[in-house]
Amino acid sequence: MRFAPSQENEAFAESLDDLLSRVGVVAAARAWAGGDSGPGRKVWAALADLGVTGLAIPEEHGGVGGDPVDLAVAFQALGYHGVPGPIVESIAVLPALLSDPGHLRSLADGAIGTVALAPRTPFLLDADVADLRFVVGPDGAVAEVKAPSTAPLGSVDRTRRLFPTELNDVLEGETAGRNLQNVVQSAEVAGAFAVAAQLLGAGRRLLDDTVEYAKARAQYGKAIGEYQAIKHLLADVATRLELAAPLLSGAAVALSGNASRGVDLDPARDVAAARVAAADAAYLAARTALQVHGAIGYTAEYDLGLWITKVRALQSAWGTQAEHRATVLDAVRKAAR
Repeated sequence: MRFAPSQENEAFAESLDDLLSRVGVVAAARAWAGGDSGPGRKVWAALADLGVTGLAIPEEHGGVGGDPVDLAVAFQALGYHGVPGPIVESIAVLPALLSDPGHLRSLADGAIGTVALAPRTPFLLDADVADLRFVVGPDGAVAEVKAPSTAPLGSVDRTRRLFPTELNDVLEGETAGRNLQNVVQSAEVAGAFAVAAQLLGAGRRLLDDTVEYAKARAQYGKAIGEYQAIKHLLADVATRLELAAPLLSGAAVALSGNASRGVDLDPARDVAAARVAAADAAYLAARTALQVHGAIGYTAEYDLGLWITKVRALQSAWGTQAEHRATVLDAVRKAAR
């Protein structure tokens, strides 16, 4: 059982970080929040060229055929750089849910997809921008729907526009060839896993930006980062993020099924544990970032807010903390019997 990224994973992470550092993600996120998806689509096109949008799609459908470790690497980078759009739904959930080769190839080529899967995820994220929109019914059947005709609901993260599902606007139906219940469960687990990785990346970005601010901001004649109280705050965040990372790696191993003989694999349990730890760590990073930055951290013009609001919104994306804690608790109880 391997918990450490391979050299290929590290090279991929470096390439993705270099790409996202060059394509103006922050400007694209601000434009996305303002209703202009043009810059964001350019970011998505660059991700497609690197193979990110096809990571979870089999090679025969134009994808990369990557494994969960690849997804963990990618979503940490996407979270660190604050890429806008339904990245979890398009890159992680829909490949686990869909079976139509045409839809899968479109996603691999960079089409933006979104999906609502009630009751865990009852709204279509960024449905006005998405090229493909799907709704999963109570029986597990997948239906493609038209672009929304209603206004979006509000979100603490202005880059996330939520739309109610409109089942009367169904374009076509798609029923997966596997057991429907298993398919839907796999899609939900994939969503929670991707959100955990995204939160871990966002938490690390908040920590890095706050450390840099603490080095530069002077108070009473010296940088505030030299004060023991600030050091303790930042050390607590770093510790929580580092403790969440192995849980994410363990979840990736569980999802891949590549464990040592005799190891108990439970993807739902392990993903839920990673999701709880990553969300708690990222939330602590956001609160600490605000505390260290002070009033400037609350301003809309300051880039820090892009990650703070995203972390807050992702706390309930693809399952709440309470739901994921309940999943872990149920697994522990069953193991103790």
